Amino acid sequence: MSHRPPWTSSPALPQPDHRLSPYTGWGREHWESVVDRTLAAVRPYASPRHALIDLPGPQSSSGRRSDGLEGFARTFLAAGFRLAQGDDGGLAQWYAEGLAAGVDPDSPERWPRVTETNQAKVEAASIALALHESRHVLWDALDDRVRELLVGWLGEVLGQPYPACNWLWFQNVVQAFLRSVGGPWSAEEIDRNIAVMEDWYLGDGWYTDGYEGRHTPRNFDWYAGWAMNFYPLWYCRMSGGHADDALRTRYQDRLRLYLSTAQHLYAPDGAPLHQGRSLTYRYAALAPVWAGAVFDATPLPPGRTRRLASGVLRHFHTEGLQPIGWYGEFPAIRQPYTGPGSPYWSSKGFAGLVLPADHPVWTEPERPLEIEEHDVSVSLPVPGWLVSGTRADGVVRMVNHGTDHADDETLATDEPDYSRYAYASHAGPEYDGSLLDNQVTLLDRYGDPAHRRPLRPLGVRGRIGMSRHRTHWPVGPAPERSWPPRQPAFRTGPWLWTGSVLRGAVEIRLAIVEPPNDGAPDHGAPDHGAPDHGAVDDNAPDHGAPDHGARGRSGPWRLWVGGHALADAEPPTAQVRGATATVRRPDGLTALVVGLRGLPVARVLEGCGANAFGAYSAVPVVQSDGPVRFGELYAAAVLLTGAAVTELPLVTADSGGPVQVRWPDGELDEVPLADPVSP
Repeated sequence: MSHRPPWTSSPALPQPDHRLSPYTGWGREHWESVVDRTLAAVRPYASPRHALIDLPGPQSSSGRRSDGLEGFARTFLAAGFRLAQGDDGGLAQWYAEGLAAGVDPDSPERWPRVTETNQAKVEAASIALALHESRHVLWDALDDRVRELLVGWLGEVLGQPYPACNWLWFQNVVQAFLRSVGGPWSAEEIDRNIAVMEDWYLGDGWYTDGYEGRHTPRNFDWYAGWAMNFYPLWYCRMSGGHADDALRTRYQDRLRLYLSTAQHLYAPDGAPLHQGRSLTYRYAALAPVWAGAVFDATPLPPGRTRRLASGVLRHFHTEGLQPIGWYGEFPAIRQPYTGPGSPYWSSKGFAGLVLPADHPVWTEPERPLEIEEHDVSVSLPVPGWLVSGTRADGVVRMVNHGTDHADDETLATDEPDYSRYAYASHAGPEYDGSLLDNQVTLLDRYGDPAHRRPLRPLGVRGRIGMSRHRTHWPVGPAPERSWPPRQPAFRTGPWLWTGSVLRGAVEIRLAIVEPPNDGAPDHGAPDHGAPDHGAVDDNAPDHGAPDHGARGRSGPWRLWVGGHALADAEPPTAQVRGATATVRRPDGLTALVVGLRGLPVARVLEGCGANAFGAYSAVPVVQSDGPVRFGELYAAAVLLTGAAVTELPLVTADSGGPVQVRWPDGELDEVPLADPVSP
């Protein structure tokens, strides 16, 4: 399955080499051509001495000058990787002029200092890493005065507060470079940052990107790869003998574990899993793949590394600038900190260019991805994901019972890029939340949907995943957009237990609305005394209670199960037949939802302008035909497939026993209702 939007182009590149690269046709010369074109495209937007690259697009929350620094620093990172094997066409000189102007206190192109703008702390790390990799052709050739000013500008990171997330690596990377050139550095700060981030490592190669609230580890997305598994080894590389072998080995082992499963989050056509924030960085998703090759920390053979990486780069590459978006411009994908230069964190995707042309990753023939040889099924207990990739259509699906970027203590509104029950390589969420795609939720008497965050993970194992959450509805208008997002007050409803069985293209999605006030067990998930924010408890009937401006108690509720949103340049076709809703894209990719138990009403909802995969979108849904019954099992089949739809399994449940999902070939999955799933 390959989905390329109509606004992409096919720029002239070197002729494909299908002998060396039978899957993508791309080799090192294609990578060099792409990075050169990428860097050439931004030059018309540079200031006279190149210190600021002021790209078109909406200003970030840090301001236009900071955005100009970001444009310079992030493209300089790609230049640094390109220059690691020698200069080409004056690239080093062009960026050297920008460095000199950026740190000159009297220059009109002066960069904001890290003491003036927090975003400069991020960009300082890209500058330091690029200087390290291009040291022999750029840093060594700079005037002493420029080097002195650069050390002074970078040196201001010492003693500065950094947020408790991947930003701590930015401080360490900068200090590693400063130490290597005789600048100031702090062993205490470096060691403290490493100790803090050690607490975020949760096993199997996965880190949470900091904690929410009282140590809630559910911040899982591509940052685990392009930051938490990328910078540690580059810090060791930049530290030389100051990083002991045990530390380097620890980070190698973790990256190797991460890639053993994360390799399955990329589709054969190069589409990565569309989940999490900052997706406008696009092929930055290749950062951990290249780091694995650079630092001998990968389970992938060299030919498979290049095949995966070339597939992703080829999937996204177009002529011209990289706008804020996914394939083309798509403003809804941005966060408040996103500026016009932000997409160029994709420069991390060029990290493999530090490897010489005779390295096996460039010289060995491409080898297929596992999904090109057979179906792939993996469970990721740390982030709480089930992953299935199917060879027949090349689609990767992820079912989510552990990630929501939320604080266990605080009710919150759902985020499309974190809170959905499922994500995929070839379909993405509705970013305005209007179509309720990939949700299991309750609709109150007014038709308003409940929110899921914070979810309570109950574990994943094999093909089974489970979670639980207290349904809740916002009261009053939503706060203005900010980062981190501010939350409204909420009114609460019943607890909702959900489970999934994922096999191939089919997810069996289960739901039980738990009886109110009956002392039901918490399925092993601690309540932590989660506050209701002064909201009315909706577990009881309304009895004509006054509204008080918050719609009061709003039961009874209907259950809603939404499937994958499909989007394209033209409206997808839709069909509703009985308890089945189907949406089909012109390329054949099909999303459908089938009500199996208690969900006989099917619908297709249509949207416009809210999906990164195309202007027109549609979502198949099923729902109950009346108020939900407490304690009753509801079930639906949720499919995303480019192949023929197969026969669905039979879902049964005996009183007090597990839910049984019996597949057409006789295989049986049993989903426990009383206890968490343990790895």
